[in-house]
Amino acid sequence: MKFEDMEVWKRSARLSADLYKSFSDCRDFGFKDQITRSGLSIPSNIAEGSERSSGRDFIRFLQYAKGSCGELRTQVYIGVDIGYINKDQGSAWIRETREISAMLVGFINSIRKQLTTEG
Repeated sequence: MKFEDMEVWKRSARLSADLYKSFSDCRDFGFKDQITRSGLSIPSNIAEGSERSSGRDFIRFLQYAKGSCGELRTQVYIGVDIGYINKDQGSAWIRETREISAMLVGFINSIRKQLTTEG
């Protein structure tokens, strides 16, 4: 399956684009850089893993994506707390990162199951 066809990649890429748009005028370059990088890392790791030759490599990159999801969620909480992100937007992004994270766990488990039945 191509990564472009994966719902988890589509949703995480959309989230990343939303972050870039929302922070385009942010003058706190450290925060802006950090939150956009963690958001960009999610779909990027999904794509990179899917292009690898082994299921184990794919799992590793999906785990990186899941880690970036947690990093992003942390930054959203902080962004809301310091007033960079309005509460409603922050809640929506937190929900989305939780759902993407759950999708990644399901995907990882599915690949693991496939590897154990093959090997």
